[in-house]
Amino acid sequence: MNQTPSLKDQSALVTGADSGIGKGVALALAAAGAKVVINYAHNQAAADDVVAQITASGGEAFAVQADVSHEDEVKAMFAQMFARYGTIDILVNNAGLQKDSRFVDMTLADWNTVIGINLTGQFLCSREASKEFIRRGVVEDRSMAAGKIICMSSVHEVIPWAGHVNYAASKGGISMFMKSIAQELAPHKIRVVGIGPGAIQTPINKSAWDTPKALDKLLTLIPYNRIGKPGDIGQLAAWLASDQADYITGTTIFMDGGMTLYPGFADNG
Repeated sequence: MNQTPSLKDQSALVTGADSGIGKGVALALAAAGAKVVINYAHNQAAADDVVAQITASGGEAFAVQADVSHEDEVKAMFAQMFARYGTIDILVNNAGLQKDSRFVDMTLADWNTVIGINLTGQFLCSREASKEFIRRGVVEDRSMAAGKIICMSSVHEVIPWAGHVNYAASKGGISMFMKSIAQELAPHKIRVVGIGPGAIQTPINKSAWDTPKALDKLLTLIPYNRIGKPGDIGQLAAWLASDQADYITGTTIFMDGGMTLYPGFADNG
């Protein structure tokens, strides 16, 4: 990248932006000039803190509570965004969670909750954003595209994960969802891309990195020998949302330190 990506005068919605990867993405989009809606499900104080960090740096943001698996709440969130910013240019479908168990012990409620947030939430938010992108079309002095959708996935859209069947299934679904809507929306000048993070230092996986023993075990899965940071994903998201990435659509970019290289085979070929 020869220059900092510019998102000046663009408005962005980041779901699940009160912590972890979503927070890192929101901060990066704001640093690139976007006005950002910080979506959160429960933790208003954390969301307000992200807003405060952005405004303290001269950016613009506000927080909106919504459960992205509920259609009425998603529609209300977009209405609030349009009332404040007039439109949307960038959607980052980041909200996600895990409810882990052995497959034979997994409850239908835990299956439905994970699929609802991780996959159905991306459907609902992408549908509402796409309607606005198509209605408004390209605004040439703002972006080459009518709109940009980033679908946060995981290395587990390609790597099976025993004990996390609902989570892995949701991420595999995101992959084909992203590709299918990218194919359908490209003629409208709407770009849809995926990001597949590997191990990122966030609250959702704290037990995997918060002790030296746990971190050493985790690093055996990462050839690059470091855990990722939310800011790593944020920088990638800001670039993908910019015109520097205008010819990219319908693919997932894995940011994983080599986890998808299946390092267990490195010495057992």
